[in-house]
Amino acid sequence: MKNHPCPSWTVSTRTRGSAVSTLLIAAVIVLAFATPFFASRAVIQDLFFILTMLVLAQCWNLLAGYAGLVSVGQQAFVGFGAYAMFAGVSLLGLDPLVAIVLGGLAALALSVPTAFFVFRLQGAYFAIGTWVIAEIVRLSIAQWKALGGGTGTSLPSGATRDMFGVRFVADMLGVRGPQATDNVCYWLALVLAIATIGFIYKLLRSKQGLGLAAVRDNREAARSVGVDPFWTKSFVYLIAALVTGLTGALIFVQKARISPDAAFSVPDWTAYVIFIVVIGGIGTIEGPIVGVIVFFVLQNLLADYGSWYLLILGLIGILIMLFTPRGLWGLFTDRTGIQLFPVRRILAGQPKTMTNKGLPNG
Repeated sequence: MKNHPCPSWTVSTRTRGSAVSTLLIAAVIVLAFATPFFASRAVIQDLFFILTMLVLAQCWNLLAGYAGLVSVGQQAFVGFGAYAMFAGVSLLGLDPLVAIVLGGLAALALSVPTAFFVFRLQGAYFAIGTWVIAEIVRLSIAQWKALGGGTGTSLPSGATRDMFGVRFVADMLGVRGPQATDNVCYWLALVLAIATIGFIYKLLRSKQGLGLAAVRDNREAARSVGVDPFWTKSFVYLIAALVTGLTGALIFVQKARISPDAAFSVPDWTAYVIFIVVIGGIGTIEGPIVGVIVFFVLQNLLADYGSWYLLILGLIGILIMLFTPRGLWGLFTDRTGIQLFPVRRILAGQPKTMTNKGLPNG
């Protein structure tokens, strides 16, 4: 029998830098958890802002970058989750930690009827539909007199000070109640950010992730190979709403005060999030991470310029979209080939000796 080489194909998502990136990410996580032990309160508050905006950006990126659902109404879930948390603490007497979970579940519940309406729309109509629904929710919440109506309200005195874990952290770090509350909120934001990125990474590496990419690129082609576009997009939409609601609730636990205009702010919870994803790199996990760091730096550098601040941010966003459509991380990856979270599948082949009967030797 004659032996013939025949390639044996394997599919992998690992790259040459995967092992190094894993070690780097682990080191960053350990350092992040240890930060409250040596950092000032101001630093912790800045990191809390970065982490919560990162989670919101990852959720929007999951919708727009991977599912093709460009929403400009994510502030609906931020605000609704925050108000549900306030209702749980102020009206039901729940611990703020439990109320944060309630906020996420409330946002998830809101997303079900919302999806029923907006999924009947496509493209720009979908984007406008999500914004209209967010405005309806804002106007409805503004009529809730028990939580301050249009002027808003604050958490009950001592609610955050008595939150689960705050006293333990205060004793462990030797700090006062308000700083201990900030530390607890920071750790919660860190856990939420890690869980969100981990979930998205695992999703994109799974069969469901392949189906999601297929639906984004061509609905009819995806349907022809057995992928249900409606349920695929619905799953992503519901998950994004849940995590966005949790984040909104956590943000306003740290703020301890809420109003409809603040909770449903389009610039704060949607426009800035879109900016973060666009400049960092839409359709990548690393993009929002780079984007939120750049946004934080720009915000601190330009905050004293008044309305020019927004104009400069808009100009930067336009320039990025014109000259580097894949964002800063896309530009970096194109030039270096480095990926911290590789999800692209690589097809590799190795010769395998075959007999003339078509059976492999050995």
